[in-house]
Amino acid sequence: MKVKKFTAATSRDALRKVREALGPDAVILSNRPVDGQVEILALDNDDVASLAAPAADSEMAQPAPQLQHLDTPAPAPFLSRRLQDAAPAAAPAFSAPAAAAAAAYAEPAPTYAERRAPAPEPTIDMTAMTSMMSAAIAQAKESAAAEMSGMMNEIRAMRGLMETQLAELSWNATAQREPQKAAVLREMLAAGFSATLARYLLEKMPATKNSVDAMRWVKTVLARNLTTIGSEDALLEQGGVYALVGPTGVGKTTTTAKLAARCVMRHGPDKLALITTDAYRIGGHEQLRIYGKILGVMVHSVKDEADLRIALKELRNKHTVLIDTIGMSQRDHMVAEQVAMLSGSGADVKRLLCLNSTSTNETLNEVVRAYQGSGLHGAIMTKMDEAASIGGVLDIVIRQKLNLHYISNGQRVPEDLHVADRNLLVDRAFRNRANAMNEADLPLMMAAAGEAAHATGAREVNLG
Repeated sequence: MKVKKFTAATSRDALRKVREALGPDAVILSNRPVDGQVEILALDNDDVASLAAPAADSEMAQPAPQLQHLDTPAPAPFLSRRLQDAAPAAAPAFSAPAAAAAAAYAEPAPTYAERRAPAPEPTIDMTAMTSMMSAAIAQAKESAAAEMSGMMNEIRAMRGLMETQLAELSWNATAQREPQKAAVLREMLAAGFSATLARYLLEKMPATKNSVDAMRWVKTVLARNLTTIGSEDALLEQGGVYALVGPTGVGKTTTTAKLAARCVMRHGPDKLALITTDAYRIGGHEQLRIYGKILGVMVHSVKDEADLRIALKELRNKHTVLIDTIGMSQRDHMVAEQVAMLSGSGADVKRLLCLNSTSTNETLNEVVRAYQGSGLHGAIMTKMDEAASIGGVLDIVIRQKLNLHYISNGQRVPEDLHVADRNLLVDRAFRNRANAMNEADLPLMMAAAGEAAHATGAREVNLG
């Protein structure tokens, strides 16, 4: 059995050497990394077959010697028989030397135990050999799978790089051929809109001669896709149970107080009830209780779904019930529990999501996905007076198809709460914009947003 060792930089090169030296039927015994290289021990297929059948000229192939049975007496030599016939039975007639010679010839043949036993034939543990070969094959497959996975990752990286470079070249050509699109892109990115939505609109933009007409078309499309209630009469007159939800610090309690004041001014304090679930934040319950005392409205505190079910059952004769929920990060697993609590309260609780206008586009997108649940009734923009640009929150409202109810731009109750006006919001987004984008960064941003533009809600923007 001749075991050969092969070393190479990679497993593929080492396997190629094995195939070249021993053929495709070679048996791999081991595969391991040694000093930065891959070492493979292999055995020729003919050598494996020879282990089961020994060579004809070897000692193991010779026939076993014929041994005499221990109980059979050895025949006396011919000379000994003649001496026994000639001598009388009483006493031997030989001299001392002759007697000694006769005794030597008359010695019995050596027994089987006195002979040297032949060497045992070597045996092969086929079970161990099979197990070793299986382990070697499994290790080779695992190494090949890991190498294949690395190769696929490299191919994907190369594909992404090529797509990015091609997208940059395409955008540069488009900017030179249609400079009005480049101007619109700069305006949208400076206003806070995402590159995904901007790219989609630029792809669908009709041919125009100047950037003024192009911007007018973009504002019209944005305003058409920004859904608002238009008038609060439907909300205040219809009544119902409304829960304000959202992350910590977005202004849920203050917005609840503003809505409560509007309801009291229209229907009186007897038609309104306030519920708070904020039993964790210090002063959270007391803040809403102070607002309720000013408005003359009772504030109820609940801790869990059972308390909420009981409270809503007792307040079913109220025209409007406003629920101020505890603020939680969009990445907190308790958000799902809060959504389940409101959904399982036994009443039709309409959830209004408070969106912080100062948050980034990515953060707002996470917030909507976390609080979406079975569906949001609407959204309220808060802290609009603190935002440098509002294009980001408008972008999320448009792409997530949210119904925008109110905008909050201050702490005064109830003055700083206004019904959302789509045209006013779009115009303000482009008027109060941040710093202009760097011209050199535009191709890279458009290339990064190439595939994302078709994987989001931007594909459903109404361009009519």
